[in-house]
Amino acid sequence: MSESVYALNLFDIDNRDEYLAYSRRSAKEVGAHGGRVVALGRFRESVTGDTTPRSVMIVVEWQSIDAFNHYRNDPALSDLHPHREKGCANYIWHLFDKLDDLRPLLKVAT
Repeated sequence: MSESVYALNLFDIDNRDEYLAYSRRSAKEVGAHGGRVVALGRFRESVTGDTTPRSVMIVVEWQSIDAFNHYRNDPALSDLHPHREKGCANYIWHLFDKLDDLRPLLKVAT
């Protein structure tokens, strides 16, 4: 079984109508493709770091990388994704492997 992945989405809303067209349908499609929104947020303040802040943050947990890729590449959604692309600016979409703890990252290489 493939491990879950988290998709971190950071962006600014550039065209409200286009993003609304995307969001009206995307929650259902994300769920149908094995994703679950686990966090939504609006930017508050930059505490540290060198990334230019974005106004919106969404974290989606996907059942697997295959589920994520199926959502991105499903021909039945070819009319959906352009609404996201036209509705957003400064989009960052990063994937993270799900970890139960940080030990795998803290192991000393041998």
